[in-house]
Amino acid sequence: MRLRGLVRKEFLQILRDPSSIAIAFLMPLLLLLLFGYGVSLDAKNVPIALVVEHPNADTASFTASFQQSRYFKPLFVSNMRQARSVLMSGRVHGIVRLAGDFSSKLRSRDGAAIQVIVNGVDANTARVVQGYVQSLWSLWLEQRATSAGHKLAIPVDVRQRVWFNSELRSRNYLVPGLLAVIMTLIGALLTAMVVAREWERGTMEALMVTPVAMREILLGKLIPYFVLGMGGMCLSVGMTLWLFDVPLRGSVLILFVAAALFLLAALGMGLLISILAKNQFVAGQAAIIVTFLPAFILSGFIFDIGSMPPFVQALTHVIAARYFVAILQTLFLAGNVWSVIIPNALALAAMAAFFLLLSRRMARKRLD
Repeated sequence: MRLRGLVRKEFLQILRDPSSIAIAFLMPLLLLLLFGYGVSLDAKNVPIALVVEHPNADTASFTASFQQSRYFKPLFVSNMRQARSVLMSGRVHGIVRLAGDFSSKLRSRDGAAIQVIVNGVDANTARVVQGYVQSLWSLWLEQRATSAGHKLAIPVDVRQRVWFNSELRSRNYLVPGLLAVIMTLIGALLTAMVVAREWERGTMEALMVTPVAMREILLGKLIPYFVLGMGGMCLSVGMTLWLFDVPLRGSVLILFVAAALFLLAALGMGLLISILAKNQFVAGQAAIIVTFLPAFILSGFIFDIGSMPPFVQALTHVIAARYFVAILQTLFLAGNVWSVIIPNALALAAMAAFFLLLSRRMARKRLD
């Protein structure tokens, strides 16, 4: 009965306080729109300079493949000096040069060569541009040989097959991982700042003098914000599926079970921060530093964990978002892969139990 009263009191407080609703629903909406549309690892319409020293039918055919490609936005320049100038100014990300003897060498035994210069400041874009140019060059040679009635002699026949994300859309990879970052912020900020606010306003002291047990106070905080957090999760999943068109190949039930485990871990972290801080400003800063930044950087959401130094890889094992990101990306792109889901779900359950038990242990029904 006392617990029901505490839960009802907390729900009424949520209705009176728009900041909690904003954290649970408005913040996921803004973050998903910002990251979903603003962050992309796809390289499309890459500006590139084309230098053709001796224009003819062969060079026109090859440069036309750049114009027809969705990956390039070609800029024709007359010489290498001008090409270097536009590259240095940042107007293009690379240069493709066809020498004056391109056509004659194309018909010789050794074949023709093209010069490719890429801006290496952004190493990822440079590698992508280089790979795109090589693929386009190979495709053009194959089409040219086919039109002449010949078969292009390639020593190795590479047949590519892309699993799980056949469209190679970075949005399919980023948006599910973003759900973990959003849920981290929701869970940590809801409990950290709201409970800290009660300490500042003195309402927590009023609870302390009642016969209510400390575990009932903590449950009275957890249950409403758990419901609010799962509501934010529903909104985020709906936007992921219908706004960003990310496929969900796994079970919806498993998705929300994993989300519940992760949200409990995040709420536990927020409770622990509020118990230690008892100040809204300190609690908010601590929640961002301790939960959001590690979830953003060390969870595998954007940066591949396998590419990190060994000591950083070891550090990621204490980040709850790492396990949730693995489950999310598996469920959305691959399906119910139990060898991934079960170990990560168990890790989330262990972390949720650890933070909730630690919060209970640190909470004392006294004012010192």
